[in-house]
Amino acid sequence: MEEPKESESMGRYFSHLQSEVDRCYAIATEARKKGYDPDERVDIPLAKNMAERVEGLLSIAAPDLVGKGVPQRISELEQKYGNLAWEIALIIAAEVAQEKFCKFKDKKEAMEVGIRAGFAYNTLGIVAAPLEGFIELKIKKRQDGKEYVAPRYAGPIRGAGGTAASVSVIIVDYVRTVMGYDKYDPTEKEVKRFITEVRDYHERVTNLQYFPSEEEVEFMVRHLPVEIDGEPTEIIDVSNYKDIPRLDTNKIRGGLCLVLAEGLTQKSPKLWKRLSKFGKDFGLEWDFLEDFLALQKKIKAKSKQSSTSKEKISPNYTYIKDLVAGRPILTYPMRPGGFRLRYGRSRLSGFSTDGMNPLTLAFLDNFVATGTQLKLERPGKACSITPNNNIDGPIVLLDDGSVVRIRRKDQVKECKKRLKKILFLGDICISYGDFSENGHILVPAGYCPEWWALELKKSINEKHGDLEKAALSKDIDLKLLDDLIRSPLTKKMSFKDAVNISEAFDVPLHPDFLFFWKLMDKKELLLLLDGLKNAESISDEGSVSKVIMKNEEIIKKILEKIGLPHIMSSKEFFVIEKDDARSLLLTLGLDELGHDEISHKIESSDSDDIMNILNKLCRLKIMDLAGTFIGARMGRPEKAKMRKLKGDPHALFPVGDEGGRMRSFQSALQKGKVTGDFAVFYCNDCKIETVNSRCEMCGMKTKKLEFCTICNTQDGNCDHPKKTFKNHSIDIRHHFQKALEKSGLKVSPDLVKGVKGTSNEDHIPENLTKGILRAKNGVFVNKDGTTRYDMSELPITHFKPREIGTSLERLKELGYDLDHRGKPITDSDQIIEIKPQDVILPDFKNLLDEPCSDVLVRIARFIDDIMINLYGLDPFYNVKSKDDLIGHLIIGLAPHISAGLIGRIIGFSNTQGFFTHPMFHAGMRRDCDGDEACVIMLMDAFLNFSRKYLPNKRGAKTMDSPLVLTSKLIPSEVDDQVHGLDVSYEYPLELYEAALEYKNPWDVKIDQIKHRLGKPSQYENMGFTHDICDINSGILCSAYKTLPSMKEKLDGQMKLACLIMAVDEADVARSVIEKHFLKDIKGNLRKFSTQKFRCITCNTKYRRPPLLGKCTTCGGKIVFTISEGSIVKYLGHSIELVENYNVSDYLTQTIQLTKRRIEDNFGKDKEKQTGLCNFCDI
Repeated sequence: MEEPKESESMGRYFSHLQSEVDRCYAIATEARKKGYDPDERVDIPLAKNMAERVEGLLSIAAPDLVGKGVPQRISELEQKYGNLAWEIALIIAAEVAQEKFCKFKDKKEAMEVGIRAGFAYNTLGIVAAPLEGFIELKIKKRQDGKEYVAPRYAGPIRGAGGTAASVSVIIVDYVRTVMGYDKYDPTEKEVKRFITEVRDYHERVTNLQYFPSEEEVEFMVRHLPVEIDGEPTEIIDVSNYKDIPRLDTNKIRGGLCLVLAEGLTQKSPKLWKRLSKFGKDFGLEWDFLEDFLALQKKIKAKSKQSSTSKEKISPNYTYIKDLVAGRPILTYPMRPGGFRLRYGRSRLSGFSTDGMNPLTLAFLDNFVATGTQLKLERPGKACSITPNNNIDGPIVLLDDGSVVRIRRKDQVKECKKRLKKILFLGDICISYGDFSENGHILVPAGYCPEWWALELKKSINEKHGDLEKAALSKDIDLKLLDDLIRSPLTKKMSFKDAVNISEAFDVPLHPDFLFFWKLMDKKELLLLLDGLKNAESISDEGSVSKVIMKNEEIIKKILEKIGLPHIMSSKEFFVIEKDDARSLLLTLGLDELGHDEISHKIESSDSDDIMNILNKLCRLKIMDLAGTFIGARMGRPEKAKMRKLKGDPHALFPVGDEGGRMRSFQSALQKGKVTGDFAVFYCNDCKIETVNSRCEMCGMKTKKLEFCTICNTQDGNCDHPKKTFKNHSIDIRHHFQKALEKSGLKVSPDLVKGVKGTSNEDHIPENLTKGILRAKNGVFVNKDGTTRYDMSELPITHFKPREIGTSLERLKELGYDLDHRGKPITDSDQIIEIKPQDVILPDFKNLLDEPCSDVLVRIARFIDDIMINLYGLDPFYNVKSKDDLIGHLIIGLAPHISAGLIGRIIGFSNTQGFFTHPMFHAGMRRDCDGDEACVIMLMDAFLNFSRKYLPNKRGAKTMDSPLVLTSKLIPSEVDDQVHGLDVSYEYPLELYEAALEYKNPWDVKIDQIKHRLGKPSQYENMGFTHDICDINSGILCSAYKTLPSMKEKLDGQMKLACLIMAVDEADVARSVIEKHFLKDIKGNLRKFSTQKFRCITCNTKYRRPPLLGKCTTCGGKIVFTISEGSIVKYLGHSIELVENYNVSDYLTQTIQLTKRRIEDNFGKDKEKQTGLCNFCDI
């Protein structure tokens, strides 16, 4: 495979990264050779490209395949078919199954490894699904006695995504064809079982993203050439069609349901689009998909109600269905006053991240912060939020009746004190790429300055051809025109200039002087005109400066409805000032005609369309300011914290029951022993057994023992299966003391914590010295021996040195010489394009979680401690402060994947976001819609990661582990969603015009990453449409995280519901009760009667309390596992909601009945005696 093209400077950047990785690898290899770890080599193979990643991933399931030419064969096929072609996955799968690379135990194993190989290629060699999502290939008998194949799937198949899961079935079918197996012949009962199982999974386990109809499932099952099978993932049985001969379980199989519903049926259009081109060439008989799509279309057509409405889109309530208490609904679907759509991409948005004005965030009571997830109505399901100060903020109603447009930070404090209602929330800036990648039609945007500037530019080019000629011929200031076109987001002008320019160049009135006229109707327009007839206008220097109107409620409501700012001068009058007054009169035509003439024009108009009417009244063209309002609610809050296992262990070393509730070595030391499963090693020099791979007494390497449980011998020569561990007690005082001596500490840290027991296959414990040194440095261990810091993923394509706290000198050392315009870097406020594998980590300081910089500094010190004291080598990091971390390498890793990606630290932001290039996120197979990822210090991973520490259970053994490491990001080999990222500095006028006609996004041509693949520009020279002042502006921590109780979170949610015009507070109250509180109360009440009991001392659990009345293991006290408090915790909140908000009688009575059921179980609350002061206002 040819190396992708890159510029000379980008080539130097990648060479630097590779050389630094190689240096770290060499040092870590030297350390691992000392023998203190399960393997004497670094346990993370390096991969230069996707082909090598595939081989690295397959090495876990088929180590014999390594070094047999698979990457080279993939490269050959990519030359023929192109990168990521499905044909390559099919061919690789077939050739591995045919044992062209190496021999396997039998035909079945060869086919399984072949399927995994093809599946791994299709998923970029990153996710664990080929290893643990696809778990087995079963060979079954047809009804005529011939054999067919049935791939078995498990829960981790979800990580592959619906399309890739579907492709795995196609791979299985191709391997079946090549290897000569027959097609699947489903029986009637089997077909019914599939239908039942998918329905049960959706209704009784969890909602499927796509729930296919019975007809869809039946058609798919009858025509698939292989049987979709799966292991039981749930404890509940299917509701019907049990004990079917060819099916070996009655339990619900989650993997099967995911592949069938979210894969084959949902992604069938995409499958047929690709298979129709090459399927027959490969002998694939999947033509039935064409008939399936016709059936699907017919079913969907039936479900859609016939409508004569001209609307192209309708409100979508999906995002509200899974409402959670405490997380506010910010706007209902398409509700006026909600978030107004603004097309654009800032340097912090795109790739499922949207922009919002920090002024808007301030009025949302700090619930939405940088990195907070919002569930959206469109274009996708969710997004993260970043600040964008160059879009419109909110319009608010104050307690005295004044309406204020919030444009400056200094307005916020005073207006929040007097806030009565948020009439308009302001803009949400969504990129073209997000519409393109979600396949959502373009919808009209509200008229905005950048749209106006495009129309002005077009008019000048068409009528004058040159800006200077246009300015001269129309006697308009040249610099003003130039600034308005070049900087439409920041350049402001007077109302007089706006009118002159509109008249001179025949362009609409500038949006700064428009109101939300479209939201009113014809009747309201006439009422407003009547109100203006009796109003008093005050002029200043020949121009209207004020319009004073009588405070009539109906007129006041109309002005609030269209967002027209005005000030209450008294209870009787309100005043519309300056440009707002002039714009109002101009738009209604009152600057030229009288009220009666205008009224006659309105009444005689055939049209009820307000914009049509206004454009007949006004001498200038008036555009719609509203556009499309987009519904949203708060999803997950942002996150930045060190990951900790249950119990916060410092070492993967067992403390057993002797560690007590804290699982501490201090508790175990008091008892003098630890009992558990341990791998056993033998020192030939000291003639002793130990749990360490290097003897703690003499320092020599030890031999790992094996045990035969049948012969009751160790290291015997029998043919029975051997165990590599045994359950026994060890002298923990001896081991701890030796580890303490090795650590170089004279006194142990106050608290050193371990795990209750190891969960890896061989029960190999981590070297205890590492745990003591972690405790000294205040860091905690993860399941694989590393320490991780989790963060919310956010994109960034450009940064300012000032924002990330890194000096210009240091940035130049890292290869940053020029800003994004190609000028030398001399100022910390210059905008610089980020390199594709550089990362900006969170440094937000609060009382909840430690900033990333503090944690990484402590990890670095821990690494230096083990380098010196355990491995006997020189320290590596020598870090004194966070500034010393700049330039060091990390591994980026996301949940569900098995391949890490090298990154380089270049600075820290004051947010809780993991800022890096969108392609870096895509390299971890994630987008930025609220996902989170982690970083691991590179030397931490190289020194401490071991596959032999990973838990021996489905999913945990490969998912979320750096089983292979990619050192170079190749754009064509990352998740292709990022290829849709738009990288233009300006959107074309055609985009806004196409949106007015609800066209598809691909009908408009805008520069995207996919147009640059294979060129030097795939890595650099990317643009953005909206600049922002500072990535650290806005709200930095969501109130959801800082409010301590559910009561306060709920109060905040309901307060916003009452404040925001686009939200129905009574419906929010109903939704919170129905979708959260009632489910929780009833569920816990049901579980209470079937609960277990536990000992508070040793945590032993019992199905029933022992007759002895205390723990039979340790004599401790026995308590409930489900308490009364967990059942009633939301009851009071529910009662309060039904009392304070206008919910239905049915819901009110449901709450009352639920309360009565609880009282039947636990009795009524005792009456509390209160003092007189409770009834007095003191």
